[in-house]
Amino acid sequence: MNRPTYQRIADELRQRIITGVYRPGDRLPSRAAIAEEFEVGPRVAADAVAQLVSDGYTVTRTGSGTYVRSRPPVRRLTRSWYRESRDGSPFRADMAAHQVRSGWSSSSEETAAPTETAERLAIVPGAPVMRTEYVFTGDDEPVMLSTSYEPLEITRGTPVVLPEDGAHAGRGVVERMAAIGQEVVQATEVVTARPSTDREADTLGIGRGAVVIVIRRTYSTRDRPVETADIVVPPDRYELAYTIPVDTSQKE
Repeated sequence: MNRPTYQRIADELRQRIITGVYRPGDRLPSRAAIAEEFEVGPRVAADAVAQLVSDGYTVTRTGSGTYVRSRPPVRRLTRSWYRESRDGSPFRADMAAHQVRSGWSSSSEETAAPTETAERLAIVPGAPVMRTEYVFTGDDEPVMLSTSYEPLEITRGTPVVLPEDGAHAGRGVVERMAAIGQEVVQATEVVTARPSTDREADTLGIGRGAVVIVIRRTYSTRDRPVETADIVVPPDRYELAYTIPVDTSQKE
């Protein structure tokens, strides 16, 4: 009989976590105990445990062992044009609905637009843009990341050139653009999933390589895109709820 691979052992241990055999906070059996149970070598057992850590199911505490990771409650992020068009921050509204204290940190810098970003903004690659990186928090814990780009040909020399500085700091894109005469009339979102980067994983406190949801959002006026962003969301913490208006004025 073939001995189980580390992936099969990780699958079995993962199933025990999902079904509650091992509960949040429980210490996982030692690598030696796992190796004995599954009749494998210590290296295979160690690889299985490392896989669970990478997937975000467990955490390793130096000198103590590996423990089942506590899962935060899944909260809803509501995506709708009605909410995006209102004043203020949709993220703040979502956190308030869950009675969670919201906040964020950010840093902005002028840079050259990467090719993909330029395509989304309908500008030439390398054109100057303001890139702003955000870490959003709920009750002081990182919960979501975002990297936004705005064409400097629109915002340079205006009060909103820095998204988180000045009289309009902390407001949504729609409100900020309206302050400089740019009326946003459309928001487009493309939802994908991919493995997290090491930096994203470390910031969010998830396993390296764990899958994250990525929302590629672009705001546009009637004439052109004015902002695009990559929003990174851990799927074990948030679900996305889309509200789509129906135009009842149209007759078939």
